[in-house]
Amino acid sequence: MTHANFLPIEFTAGFIALAALLLYPIAMHISNGKHRKWPFHRYIFWSAGIILAALTLTGPLAQLAHTDFTAHMAGHLLLGMLAPLILVFGKPMTLLMRTLNVPAARNLSRLLNSRYVSFVTNPIIAATLNIGGLFLIYMTDLFTLMHTSAWLYGLVHLHVFLAGYLFTISIIYIDITTHRYSFMYRAIVLVLALGFHKVLSKLIYAAPPTGISKDAGESGALLMYYGGDIIDLGLIVILCWQWYQAHAPKNAKDSRTGVI
Repeated sequence: MTHANFLPIEFTAGFIALAALLLYPIAMHISNGKHRKWPFHRYIFWSAGIILAALTLTGPLAQLAHTDFTAHMAGHLLLGMLAPLILVFGKPMTLLMRTLNVPAARNLSRLLNSRYVSFVTNPIIAATLNIGGLFLIYMTDLFTLMHTSAWLYGLVHLHVFLAGYLFTISIIYIDITTHRYSFMYRAIVLVLALGFHKVLSKLIYAAPPTGISKDAGESGALLMYYGGDIIDLGLIVILCWQWYQAHAPKNAKDSRTGVI
């Protein structure tokens, strides 16, 4: 397989990650001057998510992923699943809203309430963009093509990250959420998404992408199958906990907060 020069992608990813790590505490400082102090642990979540995402596009793992399918799949799990799950606990949209001035915050609020945002944050649409994109990558020639074009490689990985983040925020409501859907609906979509993710891993196991050996394909598929299960378990636990809290008897809620 012929590989393109990916140094520009690695440099860009590293620059964006560094900017994200620096801008967040600046936003915290601005927010603290206007509102109640922003919890520092959210910056820890934000930093961890950004670093995990950056590791898939720059550094040793990114280099190895070009020639090792298992390393590539590890990057897929980090970029499209684990990093988005951790990042939502940084509540970046809430922090941004607190940081902006009133006119800018109103414009952002209008955007978040727009029909477009309502459409893409619908769990079934977000799941289709996320899982459907993975099917396109591994069940077509896109996997081979993206390793011959740096810009296509970057574009595909950008989609994996954004689609993963979009799917995560459509299932669990941690950050600002303007369009809410029932727990039952989100649970059904989550189960379906998990099922299709497993189907895809089995298809890769049976028929790896072009240029990937059978042994490498099987190893990568197994990591996708079981590694995805571990991360998905986090989504399931969080959704179930939120569901329980939303429907717990009032007395039970009061007892947990020390109120009788």
